[in-house]
Amino acid sequence: MKAKKVVMYYLAIPLGILSLLIVLNNKQLKSWAFGPIKYRNVEVATGNMPVPHDRTLAWKEESAFADSIYSILAKMPITEEMLLKKGNTARVLLARLMLKQHVDEVNEIIQKMTVWGNCGSSWPLNPKGDYDFPLTILTTILWKFGDDPAVIYPDTKDHLVDVLLSEDGGRFSYTVPRTLGLVMETENHLLMTEGSRYLKNRWLRLEGNTDSRYDNVQNGMEEKLLSLLDEMKTNGLYEFNSIPYLGYTITALLNLEAFASDKVRQSARDVLDYINWSYALNSLHLKHFPPMRRRYEKASIEELTTDYHAAFVKSWLSYSQIEDYDKNVGVAIRHAVMGACMPYRPSDLFVEVLFNKGEGYFVRQGHGPEASPEISSAGKNFLISAGGVNRGRSSQIVARPICLFIKDNADHLSEIIHLSGPGEDFMDWNNTGVYEDFACAAGPVSVPKGMDAVVKEGNWSSFSGANGVSIVMYSSDSLGVIAVFEDVEASAIFEEVLNNNPDSGRLNTQFQFPGGPLLTYDVNAEKDQWVLVAEDGQKLNRDFDSWPLIEGDLAIEKSP
Repeated sequence: MKAKKVVMYYLAIPLGILSLLIVLNNKQLKSWAFGPIKYRNVEVATGNMPVPHDRTLAWKEESAFADSIYSILAKMPITEEMLLKKGNTARVLLARLMLKQHVDEVNEIIQKMTVWGNCGSSWPLNPKGDYDFPLTILTTILWKFGDDPAVIYPDTKDHLVDVLLSEDGGRFSYTVPRTLGLVMETENHLLMTEGSRYLKNRWLRLEGNTDSRYDNVQNGMEEKLLSLLDEMKTNGLYEFNSIPYLGYTITALLNLEAFASDKVRQSARDVLDYINWSYALNSLHLKHFPPMRRRYEKASIEELTTDYHAAFVKSWLSYSQIEDYDKNVGVAIRHAVMGACMPYRPSDLFVEVLFNKGEGYFVRQGHGPEASPEISSAGKNFLISAGGVNRGRSSQIVARPICLFIKDNADHLSEIIHLSGPGEDFMDWNNTGVYEDFACAAGPVSVPKGMDAVVKEGNWSSFSGANGVSIVMYSSDSLGVIAVFEDVEASAIFEEVLNNNPDSGRLNTQFQFPGGPLLTYDVNAEKDQWVLVAEDGQKLNRDFDSWPLIEGDLAIEKSP
């Protein structure tokens, strides 16, 4: 009896703490009692650069690129084992239907499929999570082909609606399954699960089902979904640039943009426009290498042109009048198929800024507290992309090298000038040291093999790039500095830079542009501070947790 009391006593302690945590977790309690909640509970200022939404471009109806993506996926085999786990099965089926190939077989496979798990993040107490990955694509299949009995047979449609689309009604699951409401679910899972639930409800109502359970207005689904989307378009994404999750976030948004009510469609389109605008500002000719949140095991990826976001971009561009761009999507083909088959098309200015940086710009993007900023400096023919900063292991932020992109065929980190530091562990870096035409970091500058200096003196060197881009750099074990110039001769500007920066000791904290500003910086800055300190003695706002969503200067005229 005494032993039993001891066991009960020690059980009571964690159970009591758990109960207290549930009570303190009033965000989730509010969601149960009062409807929509704040997903991130942050407020990010808008900034002075609104996301562009105007659409006047003419888009083609057909795309050879899209057909090639469908063909590649359609040829992939589907095994019995694949029907019992997440993977490419649903996307292979979608590709075959887009080509109207193997329709009998596709219907047979769909009728054999089962709900093998539950939605939401998988973890040790929820080992069969992640069903929302195929659920999202099965939702796409229903909405694209469910009204065509020659493609989706009546029995197949019934199996989709009654069995495979497992989420319906008004429940909105904000938290990870089996965490007692203590752990907020990730954006991609929220959008996949709740977006699919919303769209099944909508399908049933449009098919004549009058049960109030499926009324997205009465059951609160529309309000809650709009609240989540509003946070994403005003405060940005928590999982910014995530590999691999951004691809699934975009996929879920594409479903909503295509098939939801007018209000939800518009809000989903606005979020997609924000995500794409961020990509355009931080890329050059589809080279893109920004900091990202989630996942650490993806930190070793060094490809510049085939991230998951780029796969969607390349699919959309295939319907444009632009022909000359890198069409390789690599392993991101699973996402290219959704970009290709859905009706969303990006804004005019997004397409323009991908390839035309005008006279250049300098843009800072905030992601809220305990995050990493994105910073980019563009010229007519180059772009410097900051690598960001890790904010501790729990932040899940992968800091990348600072990259200098020019208009060439480079598609790998080793083929471009980049810098980072100190050391090789990205968790030690603060790679926010980017300003107008300038970058610095607490480590050496990496120069691609075969790129020879026009002139070199000590730790200084100068390089001539394509389209009149000249780069002057200083590189030592503990300091890397690059300054980029256009339409000047590399050796001449080299001499001017050295004359303006004769003291290598002073260079550790200051750089003087010839005929331009004096920049002050701290390459060993704390991880919550921008590396740049001042311009011409005027202190800069180094608290990037407080930075607005998008702030900068941009003057780009649309190409004729």
